[in-house]
Amino acid sequence: MKDIPHRLMQSPGNYRIAILSAFALGLHGVESILPTPFPWLRLGLANIITLITLLLYGMRAAVMVTLIRVILGSLFAGTFLGPAFVLSISGGLASTAAMGFTLSMAPGIFSTVGLSIIGAFFHNAIQLFLAYFLFIQNMEALLFIAPLIILIGTLTGTVNGIVSDTLLSNLKKYAQKSQNVSEA
Repeated sequence: MKDIPHRLMQSPGNYRIAILSAFALGLHGVESILPTPFPWLRLGLANIITLITLLLYGMRAAVMVTLIRVILGSLFAGTFLGPAFVLSISGGLASTAAMGFTLSMAPGIFSTVGLSIIGAFFHNAIQLFLAYFLFIQNMEALLFIAPLIILIGTLTGTVNGIVSDTLLSNLKKYAQKSQNVSEA
């Protein structure tokens, strides 16, 4: 367990994506057993790994981690190709694309927390959009619940951004220490 950050930073692409996807899938699984006040409420813990992947290895790796996490998570949960899968994959891809686009168009302007909040907003916005057009088609219900979902998404996006930033700092410190030891 102690060597995982070093191996992660040094590993070739596919191995690295597999490890990050396993972490994301693990967080996805843990999140699914946590009690929440609403059945549809998710904390988005797996998005921590997506954001870290995006910041360390780029958009392609982040999209791969998101796809692997959502597809395997839905297969394990028995929701593959169902409404939950459609909402999860669309939200995950929209979130990753929004964070990646923001990072590439305005590098250095948004912090890790800012990128996480942007990702959370787009995740929730695309899910609300698809829920309306594919499943609910009741504008009153959507307008009633949308502010609550956006507010909770902003709060969880903030917390996930803080956790991502802390993990990134520790990964970089560990990588620097490992490099210093190997050079000595």
